[in-house]
Amino acid sequence: MKVGCIGLGDIAQKAYLPVLGAQPGLELHFQTRTPATLARVGDAYRIPEAQRHTGLDSLLAAGPDAVLVHAPTAVHPELVGRLLEADVPVFVDKPLARDLADCERLVRLARDRGVSLSVGFNRRHAPDYADCLAHPRDLILLQKNRVGLAEDVRSMVFDDFIHVVDTLRFLAPGEIDDVDVRARVADGLVEHVVLRLAGDGFTALGVMNRRNGSTEEILEVSGQDGKRQVLDLAEVVDHQGRRAVRRRGDWVSVARQRGIEQCVLAFLDAVRAGKTLDAEDALRTHALCERIVNEVTARTP
Repeated sequence: MKVGCIGLGDIAQKAYLPVLGAQPGLELHFQTRTPATLARVGDAYRIPEAQRHTGLDSLLAAGPDAVLVHAPTAVHPELVGRLLEADVPVFVDKPLARDLADCERLVRLARDRGVSLSVGFNRRHAPDYADCLAHPRDLILLQKNRVGLAEDVRSMVFDDFIHVVDTLRFLAPGEIDDVDVRARVADGLVEHVVLRLAGDGFTALGVMNRRNGSTEEILEVSGQDGKRQVLDLAEVVDHQGRRAVRRRGDWVSVARQRGIEQCVLAFLDAVRAGKTLDAEDALRTHALCERIVNEVTARTP
């Protein structure tokens, strides 16, 4: 199975290539516009010269069965569009695009051509987050905070807060019928944003503070006198009469703990099985992100 990887930057090297490189039966093809990076990473994974590409035309000529796109967000619409038009199944890092119209066009293109399009929302596959589906979720609180990273609203929401948005949608125990957005903006940069989603019997709160005292991610689900916390996707704390702590096993890889391995393998398994993956649900997350951007922008003097 020929699998292309477009973009060999930090996220690809740290998260995705170790997963791909460990899979049997894959003929990996790397593509990047930076020759030095292509040579260094290609050598590290013992990729033959014929499987190293500096342009999309060369990669497509190799006849890939699937392609993972880890290039900068700005070029996602062009790259993903060309791959889909060539009938190549695509896995792409979130966001699919920073503009909802581009997202809608790509999802429609994939559907019209009957080609798989999968967006990498890895937290849906992270074991400790997925396990929360079995716990009461009357109240869901997810914080994803950073230090000294106030940013323009569209970049912040689509490149980072989108994880919070999608995870809340994933964990919501029912239909969401109420949405509220609040944010603090200073000098044109968002310092924090708070999202409230609600439905029959539940409330979900998503918080991102870019002027926080530490970089952290904290998920809490609670209800029926019980609570589960997941700290930085690596430590689980259950509160049910007493406090019980469970930490990530010493030999569990970060890619597996964060759900990256699982979402990549789910994509590859679907390609092997001839199953077409639809990105309609991912599009709903992007549409909610667009709503957040519009509401914050409208309220900013």
